Amino acid sequence: MRRLILALMPLALLASSCSTTDYDLVSTASVPPRFDDKDPQDFGTRNPHRHDIHGIDVSKWNGDIDWPAVKKSGVSFAFLKATEGTDRLDSRFAEYWRGARAAGVAHAPYHFYYFCSTADAQADWFIANVPKEAVQLPPVLDAEWNPASPTCRIRPPADEVRTALQRFMDRLEKHYGKRPIIYTTVDFHRDNLVGHFAGYPFWLRAVAEHPENIYSTRKWAFWQYTSTGVVPGIAGDTDINVFAGSAKNWNSWVRTVSR
Repeated sequence: MRRLILALMPLALLASSCSTTDYDLVSTASVPPRFDDKDPQDFGTRNPHRHDIHGIDVSKWNGDIDWPAVKKSGVSFAFLKATEGTDRLDSRFAEYWRGARAAGVAHAPYHFYYFCSTADAQADWFIANVPKEAVQLPPVLDAEWNPASPTCRIRPPADEVRTALQRFMDRLEKHYGKRPIIYTTVDFHRDNLVGHFAGYPFWLRAVAEHPENIYSTRKWAFWQYTSTGVVPGIAGDTDINVFAGSAKNWNSWVRTVSR
């Protein structure tokens, strides 16, 4: 159960403020869902709805977003797709981060990493397209295999993967002054990340089981638990996530990283 503790977070404030009493000893019987879901999963007693802080991740495919309605529904944060590789900028990024900011939704940009170009080239592209004022929460590195890509399906050796990701994150941290969050999936984590990057906050995809069951020894800060969520203000399916700590932990962390 200690995987729910945010001791891994790179901020001493979070490490000292979290404890097992935040969630591990909370009764989870009959916890109502925070949001509707078109394909809900049974996570048992460790279901995501017992967490205080919920958020979304969106890209241009989510279309028009009514950010005040999203905020009113209980969404506390939004991860916004910004860039991909070295030549793709999400066409809704500027609109989304300004809308989220105006509505009071904490937000962060993310970059989808391609292994067909260098870490420096991708960092240059992200920095050129993501102004510092768009980075309230730490920037996110989306690290996953992309078997559906029409242009880049290569899978470098794990040591090369880790070296490239580290270089990319070092560049972003130096520029924005915030240690990046790592988003990943079960197969990519298994192939490349187990036992590495312990000093970084992780955002894990786990839509059928609790992350504790499928990510070897990995503590997590954010959990993406569905891709079929229903969020007021957004038409169509929406990815929904939770923050591992309490509302108090969340507020303290946001204050710190937003400086």
